[in-house]
Amino acid sequence: MSAVFNRVFVKVYLTIIGSLLLVVVVSAIVWRNGPEMETARSAFEMASGVAMAALADPGAPPPEQQKAIERLAGLLKADLALYDTKGTLLGSAGRPLPALDDIDGAEYGLGRARGPVWSFRLPDARTIVVRLPIENHRGGVGFFGHLALIALLLAIASYPVVRGLTRRLERLQQGVESLGAGDLTSRVKVEGKDEVARVAESFNRAAARIEELVGAHKLLLANASHELRTPLTRLRLGVEFLKDKADPDRKADLERDIAELDQLIDEILLSSRLDALSGLENVEDVDLLALAAEEAARFEHASASGTPVVVKGDARLLRRLIRNLIENAERHGTPPIEIEVQPTAAGAALRVLDHGPGVADADRERVFEPFYRTSVAGDARPGAGLGLALVRQIARRHGGDVRAVRDSSGRNGFAVSL
Repeated sequence: MSAVFNRVFVKVYLTIIGSLLLVVVVSAIVWRNGPEMETARSAFEMASGVAMAALADPGAPPPEQQKAIERLAGLLKADLALYDTKGTLLGSAGRPLPALDDIDGAEYGLGRARGPVWSFRLPDARTIVVRLPIENHRGGVGFFGHLALIALLLAIASYPVVRGLTRRLERLQQGVESLGAGDLTSRVKVEGKDEVARVAESFNRAAARIEELVGAHKLLLANASHELRTPLTRLRLGVEFLKDKADPDRKADLERDIAELDQLIDEILLSSRLDALSGLENVEDVDLLALAAEEAARFEHASASGTPVVVKGDARLLRRLIRNLIENAERHGTPPIEIEVQPTAAGAALRVLDHGPGVADADRERVFEPFYRTSVAGDARPGAGLGLALVRQIARRHGGDVRAVRDSSGRNGFAVSL
């Protein structure tokens, strides 16, 4: 309920309704204390004098008083009732009237029973109740009824205006959320020429500028990665020309460094391409267990087991996901490396586990950040790169995610949901 009242259009609309109610209340107070009420009091006082002249003396017998009441009722063509100072009915004429206690207790009271019923006190402390004939009474809702009707009409008329304004704000909010979620093509419709329209125009300009900057960044990254391939190729050729002339250990180090640099460039290009795409390029049926077995066969201490599961996805990206996890386990863990595939209600679950120390609790989310370095006890090669960051990107492209896990048997690794 609190969420409803926190919405802008509800606040604005309730403010308008509250203002209208305040107008009605103030108008009622002003009318009751204004010159119109004084005029009404004067009219009642005059009516009291006329009634005193037409009615019988307070000490007259009841039949005489009843006769006088009937005569006055006939002249006015109204329903009448007369009460003594103690509120006892002395006589009545015409249709039944409400009891004195059911009428407003003010000096000139008003009730409603088959039409307006008025009561006013005579100079001798008796009270007379009168109902004017309905055929002579003007139909309508009265002064306060008109105020209430005006307030209702204004409330109905103001709703589409208020809702139209806040609906544009809601669309602007949705555009901001879409942009924040990564949809750089998000734009909002510009309606009107007011402040909200100018905010929408500013948002569209800012979104276009952000899209342009991010696009330029991705293009620069892709071009830079591509240009790095040329010096890498020359380095490889230089190492090959060395042949047996160089120290074997030195040559092996150079080859390893080149391979790592080549892999890093490949990961940068893949990450940039994933950022640039709104969806998967190739979607097909992929046997996840078969894919895991193929990748495990490439490593000496890795094995795959589980239940065959077919998922919809990009086989090339899923292969890269499994390979990165195995390479991470080989680099930071302790063999054997075990890959497990199981079906789930939502799709499939893949786990790559080893017997190493695992990821520290404080690093369980940060290990998925690009180029994040973590220090693990006994690990001389902490490593830095895009391997796990790419795993998360690929998993999320397939509608899943990845997290660091530790099972009951002491194995550590990563679990992927697809």
